[in-house]
Amino acid sequence: MRLAASALCLLTIAIVLDTSTPVAARKQRVVYIGTYTGEASKGIYGFKFDDSSGALTSMGLVAETPSPSFLTASANGKFVFAVNELQSFNGAASGSVTSFAIEPATDKLTELSVQPSRGAGPCHLALDRTGRYLAVANYSGGNYAVFPVGGDGRLQPPTTVVAGEPTDTAAKALGHMVGFDAQNKFLVTADKGLNRMLVFRFDPAKGSVTPNQPAFATLPPGSGPRHFAFHPNGKWVFTIAEQAATITTFNWDQKTGSLTAVGSVPTRPAGVTTGSTAEIAVHPNGRFVYGSNRGHDSIAVFRLDAQSGLPSFADAVHTHGRTPRFFTLSPDGRLLFALNEDSDSIVAFDVDAASGALGAARTVASCGSPVCMVFA
Repeated sequence: MRLAASALCLLTIAIVLDTSTPVAARKQRVVYIGTYTGEASKGIYGFKFDDSSGALTSMGLVAETPSPSFLTASANGKFVFAVNELQSFNGAASGSVTSFAIEPATDKLTELSVQPSRGAGPCHLALDRTGRYLAVANYSGGNYAVFPVGGDGRLQPPTTVVAGEPTDTAAKALGHMVGFDAQNKFLVTADKGLNRMLVFRFDPAKGSVTPNQPAFATLPPGSGPRHFAFHPNGKWVFTIAEQAATITTFNWDQKTGSLTAVGSVPTRPAGVTTGSTAEIAVHPNGRFVYGSNRGHDSIAVFRLDAQSGLPSFADAVHTHGRTPRFFTLSPDGRLLFALNEDSDSIVAFDVDAASGALGAARTVASCGSPVCMVFA
C-alpha cells in the first residue's frame, strides 16, 4: 500500500559526502520534484540540496497542482514552470501549464498563472535562451505550443501552436520533448508517434516557429524517439528511443539546423529485451552519456568517442527501485539522482568524473510518484 500523502516526500537518508566542511560554509540550493498526483502525491515537493555535502532535506509539499509531470526553472531563480499532464482542461481536449513564483523567504511556490496547453497530455517544457518564451510538448495532442513569459513570470496565450506533418496516414503525432539549441535559432522536438526529430526555426523577437528545411530527421522504424540531449560542444545530439531502447547520435549543423544520424547503440545489456527507455543526459564534462531503462530498472552508462561522438556501452546500474522515468545530474556532475516512479523513491549515485562510473546506490528520499527533478 502506498503511504498517505501527508507522510510522503520525507527525507529518509541524507547523503553525506564531506563531513569536514563547516555547515556555515556550505552553499545550499533548492530542488523541486514533479509528480503524478493521486493518493500518493498532491503536486510539487521541495528539498534543500547542499552543494557541498550533497544532502537533501525535505521541505514537504510546496505547491498543490494536478500532475506536474515535468518542471523547469528560470535562470534568475525566481520562477518555476510546470506542465499539468491532463487530458481535459476547462472542458477542452487540453492540459495546462502553470507558472509559480519562488518565495524568497521560504522557497515555497506561489501560483502566478495557468494557461491551456492547447493540446492534451502536455509532458515536457523548456524555456528559450532569453527566458522570454516557454515551449510545451503536448503528447496526446501531438503538437507544440510556445508561450510568452512576462517579466513577472506570468504566462500569456501562445504565439504559435505547431505540429509535424505525418506522411503515413496511419501515424499519429505524439509530442514528447522540446528543446532550444544553444544559439536560440531552432526549436527541436522529439515526436514519438511520427518517429522523427522535428526542427523548427525560432524567432526570439516574436516567439514564432516555422518548419525548418530540412524539417525533420527520421529514426529507424519502431524506434519511438522520446527525449534528447545536446552535447556541450554543440556538434552532437543524442536521442533515446523509448520503444527500440536505443540511443542515436546525430551530427547537428548549428547553421542550418539539420540532423544527420551517424549510429545507434542499445541501452540494455545483451539478452535483455523487455521494458522501455525514458530519460537521457550528457555529463557536464562531455565525456559520458546516461540513459534510463524502465523494466530493467537501470541507468545505462556510455563513454563517448571524442572524435565521432558515438557512445560505447560501459555498464547498466540498477536503480534500487521500479521504473526510473526520470534522472538528472547535479549541476557539477558529482551526483546522479534517479527517480523511481513506481516505488516512490529517489536514489543517488556518486559519479566518477574520470570513468563515468556510478557508485553504490543510496536511497535519499521518498516521494509519491516522482517523475521530474529540477535544481533552482
